[in-house]
Amino acid sequence: MALKNFFKFGKKKKKEEEIEETKETEKNEKIKKNIENKENKENDKEEKTKKGNEISEKNKKNKKLENEKKSEENKNEKGKEEKEKKEEKIEKTKKKPKLKPLKDRLATPKKGFFSKLKEMFLGKTIDDELYEELEELLIQSDIGMDMTMEIVADLEKQVDKKRLKASQDVYEELKELLKSKLVYNTEENTKLDIQDGKLNIILVVGVNGVGKTTSIGKIAKKLKDKGKKVIIGAGDTFRAAAIEQIEEWGKRTGVEVVKQSHGSDPAAVIFDTVKTAKNRNFDVAILDTAGRLHNKRDLMKELEKINKIIKEQSGNDKFETLLVIDSTTGQNGLEQAKIFNEIVDLTGIILTKFDGTAKGGIIFPITNELKKPIKFIGVGEGIEDLRKFDSKEFVEAIFSD
Repeated sequence: MALKNFFKFGKKKKKEEEIEETKETEKNEKIKKNIENKENKENDKEEKTKKGNEISEKNKKNKKLENEKKSEENKNEKGKEEKEKKEEKIEKTKKKPKLKPLKDRLATPKKGFFSKLKEMFLGKTIDDELYEELEELLIQSDIGMDMTMEIVADLEKQVDKKRLKASQDVYEELKELLKSKLVYNTEENTKLDIQDGKLNIILVVGVNGVGKTTSIGKIAKKLKDKGKKVIIGAGDTFRAAAIEQIEEWGKRTGVEVVKQSHGSDPAAVIFDTVKTAKNRNFDVAILDTAGRLHNKRDLMKELEKINKIIKEQSGNDKFETLLVIDSTTGQNGLEQAKIFNEIVDLTGIILTKFDGTAKGGIIFPITNELKKPIKFIGVGEGIEDLRKFDSKEFVEAIFSD
């Protein structure tokens, strides 16, 4: 009986252990499942984060590509606009615009100096006070002290000699005196010396900012329109902008340009240009030069070297050397002209921006003191506004009502 009870108890104990073991297994399974679920959730989260990052990265990449595309489109559009503007500019250059009367282009100086000059004499008594007023006006109008004293002294002599009493008569006498100061500007002297059947050289000098490269481009166009084969040498190598401007004028006018890199030896450009012009039978070579005036000695050496190269390569001892002067600089322009006249053998002057000065008196001393003719006068931005100087036409235009 006792043994039977023992086995019964053992069986019960074993069953309890099995139940306990099953519970433990279920518990472990549950924990394992919870861990797996947690891991799955974390994996899902990581996957979602990864996917989100991928989408974000993709969106960024697409946006970048879209911006690059827009930038390229804008660039192309801008380039197209610039090209159209350049083509329009070239087309305008090819067309010969209608030439406006010179007096219309001289409105500013006429309203300034020349108008004041006429007003000053209206109804005035001819006395010392009038001559003093005249002196002051002439000096203020860039005629300069020396020429002012000379003009006033000559005027007084003529008034006494001719016994002039009316202020209008004195004004007419003054006009004649001013005209006489343009004596070097005969029709023959103001022409460019261009001969058929040979290479003609035009050396252009002047300080920076006076309109040198623009004048070169306009002269090139004028000569090409006359059937001349023209080449330009971009000899102002110290300014990158000067080389670019010459190139632009070359494109606008269809004229060949010889150049070298910024900072190279100007004399080398002159050598290449003249040699090319000679070998390929060009009619005219227009040569730009550096416009530095801060060191007279260096400028002298440089221009002497250039002159020597021109003579050796072209075989010409004589050629045009034109000085470009900005009319608005007044007496400073005259001082520049004197310095250049000492250094090189000037054959003429290009007086630019004359339409922009309210003074205008500079035209008288610059030609009279240097004893050089004015070849061209600039009275506007258009190509045709760089005009061959005609002293008779100028005097009629400037003193007309």
